[in-house]
Amino acid sequence: MEALVCRKLGDPTIPISQNSAITVSTVQPIPELNSPTSIRVRVKSTSLNYANYLQILGKYQEKFALPFIPGSDFSGVVDSVGNEVTKFKIGDRVCSFISLGSFAQFLVCDQNDLFLVPDGCDLVSAGALPVAFGTSHVGLVHRAQLSPGQVLLVLGAAGGVGLAAVQIGKVCGAIVIAVARGAEKVESLKSLGVDHVVDLTNGSVIESVKEFLKVRKLKGVDVLYDPVGGKLTKESMKLLNWGAHILVIGFASGEVPVIPANIALVKNWTIHGLYWGSYKMHRPPVLEESLKELLSWLARGLISIKVSHIYSLSEANLAFSAIKDRKVIGKVMIAFDDHKTVKSKL
Repeated sequence: MEALVCRKLGDPTIPISQNSAITVSTVQPIPELNSPTSIRVRVKSTSLNYANYLQILGKYQEKFALPFIPGSDFSGVVDSVGNEVTKFKIGDRVCSFISLGSFAQFLVCDQNDLFLVPDGCDLVSAGALPVAFGTSHVGLVHRAQLSPGQVLLVLGAAGGVGLAAVQIGKVCGAIVIAVARGAEKVESLKSLGVDHVVDLTNGSVIESVKEFLKVRKLKGVDVLYDPVGGKLTKESMKLLNWGAHILVIGFASGEVPVIPANIALVKNWTIHGLYWGSYKMHRPPVLEESLKELLSWLARGLISIKVSHIYSLSEANLAFSAIKDRKVIGKVMIAFDDHKTVKSKL
């Protein structure tokens, strides 16, 4: 079995060799079924998330014993089933997520952790859905309880979770303001029906958003979706309404922002820290409900997966470079079997 193995912590963007942090192993054993209700999946595609980059660098909030196979969300085809499996059969198309191990040709998980991919949904797209769209859906729908007519401000809107948040915001009936950098990203966001896009290369977020709010006769922002952190968070807080919700998703800028507690008190803000992966342990029914709804939306065409780059396992360093260098509009995928390398597909 072919798998990407992290043997030591380090930069995953350097060319793959026996001395690099990540290597492609062709001698990994194909995993065996480990319970009567377990299922082995032949992986079709797996998604790169910024968290995977941080894990290999050793800068993620969770540390993993070396060596490990990175990767979380995936799609594929059922290859083998335990003798008590009732929900799936060999040949079914499925998707899901695991804590580690999706950068491999085969993986094993329990039938209760898998989701059937609806007919008409592309498997590569389905492999990009769980973490990015799951994070945004739990954050906006379950935590902030975004409602029609509210104003949603999405930072880092051209990234994986950002594009997901923008689309989910529109499905919820919100007025969506997106922040990104560069003309290509701006045009991509406009094509999704975003109400207003701020290009960071052209100046202040505050001035652009305030002008839009004035024209639309809106008071301010009701929900801030923030996977960026740093100075952009501080600037965006000046746009928030009384009673606004702040969703702390991550810190792609590398800087953890300070949210003044005294201002949060006066403004009655609600600050939500969202570590999506921990729902697997603490609130698994929420994840199940969320992913089922997202797959339904995908099948109905309410949301779409923007795949920016597709690479093979042996090109994983290039995939990580695309994320590191912020060349991505949407998702970066590793595909197995009949993949064709795609770069800047949009």
